[in-house]
Amino acid sequence: MSLRSFTLELETLPKHIVAIPVRTPLIKEGDDLAAIVSESLHGMISSADVVCVSETAVAIAQGRSIRAEAIRPGRLARMLSQRAGSYATVNQPESMQLVLENAGVWKVLTAAAAGAAGRLIGRRGDFYRILGSEVAEVDGYTGTMPPYERHIVLGPQDPAGVAEAIALACAANACIVDANDLGKAQILGASAAVDQTAVRLCLLCNPAGNADEQTPVVVLKYRPQRGSPALSPLVGQP
Repeated sequence: MSLRSFTLELETLPKHIVAIPVRTPLIKEGDDLAAIVSESLHGMISSADVVCVSETAVAIAQGRSIRAEAIRPGRLARMLSQRAGSYATVNQPESMQLVLENAGVWKVLTAAAAGAAGRLIGRRGDFYRILGSEVAEVDGYTGTMPPYERHIVLGPQDPAGVAEAIALACAANACIVDANDLGKAQILGASAAVDQTAVRLCLLCNPAGNADEQTPVVVLKYRPQRGSPALSPLVGQP
């Protein structure tokens, strides 16, 4: 096992798939992310592998990270954030303020009212369903991974284009992912051959972690055994 990576063979991973979290240098605004990922994976990957890169790393490299102290939340943002729930990324006034600015006050108020009404009849999630990407793309600060422990990160721009650039640099397949420790994973963009459904299932166990692992890259490898299909289920076949 190298200092930069370790292999996971978790029971939650699909059969014959292994996940390799990879440490990288600290990602900073303006970095050439494709070059950093390619250098970090040198000698580790084959053309059939899928390189999964955290949306947060992409957004930081694109300059879409805002220090919480630079945001001045209003009274409405403070009130709504108190009702967002302990697991919500908008339970901080600063991140809720960004949602208000991006989505508009009336849309957020409509979503909040629908969410409150839904909870009265035992239904949850209406707030997030109405706002969609306008709330999903705001990640509140979590107190981990200096120097970004007080930064709010917006969603990455053109994740599909970034994935294609990383795939080209690595001579493999690539995708940009949003995964967490709550068993949720989403593919925001992928290079052409990636089977997004199969890759998403592999990421539900969040092999990259959400703390200070500094492993924004996970390589998914298919390691068939005797009698199993030779072609990787991670990529579509021509």
